[in-house]
Amino acid sequence: MNFSKKILKPNKYILSVFSFLILSVVFLSFIPGCYLNLVRTEETRDKIGTYVDVVIYATTDQQPEIIIGNSFEKLDELAAIFSNYDEKSSISLLNSQGFIENPPGELIDIIELSVEYNKITEGAFEITVDPLLTLWSEGLWKEPENVQKQKIDEALGIVGSDMIEIKPKEIRFLKDGMSATLGGIAKGYIVDGMMEYLKSSGVKNAIINAGGDISTMGSKPDGGKWIVSLENPDNTREKIVSFALSGESIATSGNYYRYFDPDKEVHHIIDPRTGYSANNCISSTVIAANATVADILATSVFVLGPQDGMKLVENLEGVEAFIIDNDRNIYKSSGIDKYIK
Repeated sequence: MNFSKKILKPNKYILSVFSFLILSVVFLSFIPGCYLNLVRTEETRDKIGTYVDVVIYATTDQQPEIIIGNSFEKLDELAAIFSNYDEKSSISLLNSQGFIENPPGELIDIIELSVEYNKITEGAFEITVDPLLTLWSEGLWKEPENVQKQKIDEALGIVGSDMIEIKPKEIRFLKDGMSATLGGIAKGYIVDGMMEYLKSSGVKNAIINAGGDISTMGSKPDGGKWIVSLENPDNTREKIVSFALSGESIATSGNYYRYFDPDKEVHHIIDPRTGYSANNCISSTVIAANATVADILATSVFVLGPQDGMKLVENLEGVEAFIIDNDRNIYKSSGIDKYIK
């Protein structure tokens, strides 16, 4: 699975750190008579730190339950490579040793892709931001500002994708103490891997939602598009906007769910250029051709902020964005309206 050959190639820059979103999916229950041979099959499992929901339409002869089960096996295979929470994963082995020999092809692919985006973004998208995340998670927010700055400056010395060496049979960090997190790309990559499996199994109508990283295939059997709604960050019982998708992917980054400190002043999306939380907006939603790109760009736009983030999106073919700034102003890319329901 080589997404580096499938992703949208930007004209300018991109960025990432962590991503998280809450999107809800609305499904239509009515199916015309000509589609009665297709059965709607759905399964939700607690995976990769979130709930992963897979919905497919297929004939009973296709054994949809088995297809969905196998797609979750694909998830498990990729999570065993990418998870920072699994001490036996490939990324954890790289972090603990500073190198990994004979790495899985998927690890090479995702790190090469990350390094590529790091170059395109001039360091804004940065998987080696992990030491900064560790500082904040261990209580850096309790320290006075001068201590925070000192520790951040020290950590920034081992942050940089230019210090990752990638060879066919080895990945190596060039400085001691470096570590990587794939939190800004792995979930989207995994969703795309699952969707690729569904396609290879003959499924033509499907949607996968991994904690808000969403990929769609085709449409619903009645011809209707998949409807995905964005929650109001001030009142999660309300929906701000709904998007109609057919083959696209969508992801959102927001600062209103995960914080390091109890006062909710330091959220989990760290700007790798400064070492501090990005505070230019409260939500950014991106629609792209696949979930890997949507995952990367959602956080990229969030960190860049409304103006620079929208400038980025307008320079990308096939990418649209919906941004909410700190004053609750809404910014829409020039082509987003074609997806708004």
